[in-house]
Amino acid sequence: MATRTVRIGSSHGLHARPAKLFTQAAGASGQPVTIAKGSGKAVNGSSILGVISLGVEHGDYVTLTVDGDTASEAAETLLDELAELLVTDHDEQ
Repeated sequence: MATRTVRIGSSHGLHARPAKLFTQAAGASGQPVTIAKGSGKAVNGSSILGVISLGVEHGDYVTLTVDGDTASEAAETLLDELAELLVTDHDEQ
């Protein structure tokens, strides 16, 4: 299991567009990914409804977890990719 905590960069939080990008990447990885806001309950990282239901705003911290048979290096690479999606401001014009 590998975890990473990141701060949300999108100026309007983790709404539909950035949530879609995140959930698509998490789902495409083929690995079990969860995301949790602060110390709250973790949800499936490939579920757009689950991710949006977290109510994540700009500047909130979320914790990503990759669990399963993934080698630690592969899990860290996946976390890097997912974290980059979350720290990027997808609301910039």
